[in-house]
Amino acid sequence: MMNNRREPREDPEKDELADKKAVALKYDMEKNLAPKVVAKGKGHVAENILDAARKGKVPVYQNKSLVNMLMALELDKEIPAELYTTVAEILAYVYRIDQRRKNVNNEFSSM
Repeated sequence: MMNNRREPREDPEKDELADKKAVALKYDMEKNLAPKVVAKGKGHVAENILDAARKGKVPVYQNKSLVNMLMALELDKEIPAELYTTVAEILAYVYRIDQRRKNVNNEFSSM
């Protein structure tokens, strides 16, 4: 009898065959104490979330372990305090990308 089970890869962060999942966060410092989960899904829904991010030029940060934790949260709920540090690092990453993008756009517009 053949075993059809696929052996997990050593690094799940790089396993392209794993089910695609996506979570979208939103943070409004004036209205919220912490970022909120505003969209989440697997498969086709995850693709739609990622497509919307690409179309909106929203940076995408890939971390399967974090996505799995965020998938367990309810929609429109703030993230728990245990995830503040990790999500703050992601927000800082996104901020840096936005700043670089603005700097590049300003260089082109001044030419």
